Amino acid sequence: MRTLITADHVLAFDGTSHTELRDGAVLVEDDRIAFVGPRAEAPQDADRSVELGESLLMPGLIDLDALTDIDHLILDSWSAPEHARRLQWSADWFARRQHVFSTEQRRRIREIALVQLALHGITSYMPIASEVHSAWAETADDFYAMAEFSRALGLRGFLGPSYRSGVNVVQDGRRALLFDEPEGAAGLADAIRFHDTLRSWADPLLTPVFLPCRIETLTPALLAATADAARERGALVRLHALQGDFERDWILEQYGCTPLELIRRQGLLDDRLIIPHGVFLDVNPRVWGEDRGDLATLVDAGVSIVHCPLTNARYGSELETFGRYRDAGVNISLGTDSFPPDLIRGIDTGVSVAKVQNHSLAAGDLAGYVEAATLGGARALHRPDLGRIAEGSAADLTAFRLSDVRFGPIEDPLRNLVLAGSARDACLTMVAGRVVMRDGAIDGVDLDAVRADSQVLFDIMRAGYDERDHLGGGGLFPPVFPLAGEEMTVDGARS
Repeated sequence: MRTLITADHVLAFDGTSHTELRDGAVLVEDDRIAFVGPRAEAPQDADRSVELGESLLMPGLIDLDALTDIDHLILDSWSAPEHARRLQWSADWFARRQHVFSTEQRRRIREIALVQLALHGITSYMPIASEVHSAWAETADDFYAMAEFSRALGLRGFLGPSYRSGVNVVQDGRRALLFDEPEGAAGLADAIRFHDTLRSWADPLLTPVFLPCRIETLTPALLAATADAARERGALVRLHALQGDFERDWILEQYGCTPLELIRRQGLLDDRLIIPHGVFLDVNPRVWGEDRGDLATLVDAGVSIVHCPLTNARYGSELETFGRYRDAGVNISLGTDSFPPDLIRGIDTGVSVAKVQNHSLAAGDLAGYVEAATLGGARALHRPDLGRIAEGSAADLTAFRLSDVRFGPIEDPLRNLVLAGSARDACLTMVAGRVVMRDGAIDGVDLDAVRADSQVLFDIMRAGYDERDHLGGGGLFPPVFPLAGEEMTVDGARS
């Protein structure tokens, strides 16, 4: 099958980075790109054509911290520190923990999340979900179901169930960690089983990887065992680390080293490691505020980080700074990490934050952020055929409509998209030459049912917080303004 796609603006690859091609064309042959160039020079023997008109056709967006969950950020990103502690497990819940959702509900949550990725122009993803409403973490069986739906939908997934040997809890009014090491060992065994089974499927859209939980919830032994399992299989590992004060302080106290040093000691520090969020390094003012070698350590090892600018901003934490990391040579990819999975809004946030941090318009590196969402993600995945529109590359493409009157006059398609648009303007998501989403529709997917089911599942998740709260629940989620006829007490409860 040969498909000719034309658009007013095409973000092509020139061998080093991206270049804008006006009135361009891309010929897709089966799952690869066979031609990129001016529309007037495009082959005329295609089996079908897709005319995008006043749109920007660009490489498929790569989300390496893609939410495959019902988002909790809408609940916990507004709170004061003492309120945030109430959203962790209580120590009592640790002893009587159970799944908030049934097996079928967990399956539906992942289906809904993957549909949202496709609607927002994501073509390649690495999933992330909260373990707060799980009995412990994810399972291989959960991920077999997600893998089946992912390949039916047509997205490119880098998959593996999460696992951990400890959990953040509130104990005696303070944040703490409780451990169940057999759970960690069983989780890794389950992840290995999933990896080896998924690899045997030999599906080009499904790549098995190791996705352990946050570093402080993994014992050194589990980290080392993960490194061994991944090394034996040549697999990627994504490890959430370097992302907060508590993580750093706890690891320093327990193991006498920084999180980055712990990663190195346990054999994980190499070019197969991907770290979201990578914020708490020595250059961060909340650590040392100066370069003591952490960035060079990442660069020398070939580690990639996943920058999640929109989610980080919502929680009050950002890279120090995007430009400093790039100048040091760190490979930066992007992630969404929360709902919506909107990398366009994420890029806009990152660019704006960088200007504020550096007190300079010149720090707004839009090109750098677009590269991170495409080429940086491809480098992190060791997939040089992704993240670019070039002959021979995978036909993973995303297009954004620019014709809406609310865009105003078009000066530069990327500037206009980032300043006036969002990923809701996606009009095409194509993976391996197959159209996954076109003009907001996905074949076989009932979007009204997606929306209705999302609300039902969210309400179940929300109620689960009251069950786990160490103070017994109530008043956890006050509205922005009190509901008419009700008064709010100091702790947020309704009178």
